[in-house]
Amino acid sequence: MQKQGLKNTVNILLVFALGFTGLYFGKPFLVPVCFAGLFAMLFLPITRKLEKAGINRGLAAAACILIFITAIALIIALITWQISSLTSDLGNIEGKVQSMVQEIKSFISQSLGISVKKQNEMLDQQSGEATNLISKLGISIMDVLVGFVLMIVYIFLFLYYRRHIKKFILSVIPKNQDENTEDAIASIEKVSQKYLTGMGLMIVSLWIMYGIGFTIVGLKNAFFFAILCGIFEIVPYIGNLTGNAIAILMALTQGGGISMVIGIIITYSLVQTIQTYLLEPLVVGTGVNVNPLFTILGLVLGELVWGISGLVLAIPILAIIKIVCDHIPSLKPYGILIGRERPTDKRLLEKIQGWFKKK
Repeated sequence: MQKQGLKNTVNILLVFALGFTGLYFGKPFLVPVCFAGLFAMLFLPITRKLEKAGINRGLAAAACILIFITAIALIIALITWQISSLTSDLGNIEGKVQSMVQEIKSFISQSLGISVKKQNEMLDQQSGEATNLISKLGISIMDVLVGFVLMIVYIFLFLYYRRHIKKFILSVIPKNQDENTEDAIASIEKVSQKYLTGMGLMIVSLWIMYGIGFTIVGLKNAFFFAILCGIFEIVPYIGNLTGNAIAILMALTQGGGISMVIGIIITYSLVQTIQTYLLEPLVVGTGVNVNPLFTILGLVLGELVWGISGLVLAIPILAIIKIVCDHIPSLKPYGILIGRERPTDKRLLEKIQGWFKKK
């Protein structure tokens, strides 16, 4: 009996090891497919409406692709516009950064006894690595462009062949599980759509709130840093801190002083409170029902396996895994483990909805 239990444990560990190895080495193929699958589910309602209106399935899928590319182009144009306004201050920022670097070098020289000349020699030795880093960055940009093109192709094909794919899934599952499988597919579509649309609305809301807050604080190019903080929101927890850390560093280079830094921290705290207790229940809802422990674990594992793409995909993939576990009797305990211990408190949301109903 003990030998059988040990054998089962070894088999489970082997499956996990092989699974993560496959995910790691299959990144160039799997990441565009996963992103395409999520966005294809987002565009399903639009595609269905267009097809009901008598438009050919291929044209309906192409229209969704056009909408997607237009939205991406608008976001890039907005960021480029803000960067162009930021470049006018680059001269002043560069001078202040150099001044700060000189102060840091003087502090190191006085505190650690490393002369400024020695520090410059150490920095010169790192210049070769900086060149390699730039070349790696160029390769990464090319990889992103290739992945984006592949993702566009996959989205179109997923939308066009969605019925064929669904028919395949139903043919693999036993006939007595057809209804359960249909329910699981519908739940996955609903969660994916809710997550992506809710995340989009939340990012726009964060742009507005951070823009107002940073403007009041007096941060130059406030809207650019608001856009940055909002976009970083696609990575839970980590993204918020990263965006605001960049804003604080920029405030220091602009000579804003401690008062501006405190203002940015207060803005961050207020926005996070509004996001947690108001925006998330309203625009994202409880569909992505993953508890904070597995959210963090998913983010860490996602980054280890797929890097930044893994950070972005971790939460929706965990939500889909939970739905699959909930619909398979033998895996239901794992669905309970991944999910929240109790439903999200809806009292504040119900009060707000009551106010609107009264009006």
